[in-house]
Amino acid sequence: MSFFDPQILSQLPAASREFANAQPFGIVKVTDDGTVQMYNTWEAEMAGVAPRDAEGKNFFTQVAPCTNNRLVFGKFKDGVARGSLDAEFNYTFTYRMKPTNVVLRLVRDPKSKSNWVLVGKKS
Repeated sequence: MSFFDPQILSQLPAASREFANAQPFGIVKVTDDGTVQMYNTWEAEMAGVAPRDAEGKNFFTQVAPCTNNRLVFGKFKDGVARGSLDAEFNYTFTYRMKPTNVVLRLVRDPKSKSNWVLVGKKS
């Protein structure tokens, strides 16, 4: 069971910052190489990283380097290379915070070729 309404996936490609900030989970839009294009308020508050400090930097190596591994970044790179990515799994963030259990969803919209890292609290 996902931590968000699955219909939101179809709304992501056209998502405004206001829409992203209104969601009760983390939304991070990244380029194919992992550069952050949008970093919503929920994610900023959970991670302790302001959007202005995240946007323009690589999510996997500069913003959340604890994700620079085969499980997260590897899955992301493989999905981008295939042009198809939709993976949800439990993860523990450890960078800049006490260990925090979350659910990650890595998604690529094939039509817009946009990539998303969605972060939810693990229940």
